[in-house]
Amino acid sequence: MKRTRVADSFWRGAKVAVTGAGGFIGSHLTEELARRGAHVRAMVRYNSASRWGFLDRTPDQLMKRIEVRAGDLADPFFVREFVAGQDVVFHLGALIAIPYSYEAPAQYVQTNVQGTLNILEACLRAKTSKVVHTSTSEVFGTAQYVPIDETHPRQGQSPYSATKIGADALAESFHRSFGLPVAIARPFNTYGPRQSARAVLPTIATQLLAGVKQLEIGSLDPVRDFNYVDDTVQGFLAVARSPKSVGEDINLGSGRGVTIGAVVKLLMKITGRKVPVKTDGRRVRPQKSEVLRLICDNRKAAKLLGWKPRWTLEKGLDQTASYVLAHLADYKAGRYNV
Repeated sequence: MKRTRVADSFWRGAKVAVTGAGGFIGSHLTEELARRGAHVRAMVRYNSASRWGFLDRTPDQLMKRIEVRAGDLADPFFVREFVAGQDVVFHLGALIAIPYSYEAPAQYVQTNVQGTLNILEACLRAKTSKVVHTSTSEVFGTAQYVPIDETHPRQGQSPYSATKIGADALAESFHRSFGLPVAIARPFNTYGPRQSARAVLPTIATQLLAGVKQLEIGSLDPVRDFNYVDDTVQGFLAVARSPKSVGEDINLGSGRGVTIGAVVKLLMKITGRKVPVKTDGRRVRPQKSEVLRLICDNRKAAKLLGWKPRWTLEKGLDQTASYVLAHLADYKAGRYNV
């Protein structure tokens, strides 16, 4: 599906900061903001090799509108300088891999909770006009009812989801306590080009395209609501633009639930590779930690923002598989990535 662009004077000349800008969703968002004429200040995690994640591949024409700053969300002094003078702040920076959160929960608290607190305090000090904080559908745990609306109870079924519940609560509290104009965007299972192999869809596509004799995967039964990355990015932009989103948390998802097993079959059809499937115990979450069913109720996003997803799962998977094939050397098909 070819993306069409419309004139958007809201972003032209705006000063916009993005945390997590070198990552999967963050890099797509950063580039889209630059396309729309914003001046983007992009935060990436400091490293001695001066690597900027996926922004290293951003075309030079877009990079003219992107200022990269390397640092750490856990450093309040760096964060304060980063958000100073910015009109809008998108906070996407986080540790997100669920299996790794079992191994390093303290690091998740430091980055996802303390890092979010640093962003909120810095934006309050800087009098930022709009803050968009990124949540996740994992905060709901296994659905008590579907589709899941914004009032669904939260349940921390992994250290990762627990830290995101805490971060969401901090964002809400800063709006209620201090009047910070913050909105919470909650994407459901975003996928697409650039997603790492620690996520389920690239894991499947990578193995199939690498020519494995059998596909190794975790549980096939969980139901997920997959949302193509371009739809998620457009949702973030809509949340930021709308004055109605202040003080609200808004789900962004397709509204379609599909099992992992069904996605395996779709990707086998797309790649032309049909192989036996083996359950790898390392990839199966602890029983009480597995989230069995996530399906988004996106009616609030439609009503408040006029947002709705445009990409079908089939077309999105085709784009994802094409990207994985073109970058197969970047993936480690024979390794389980946590």
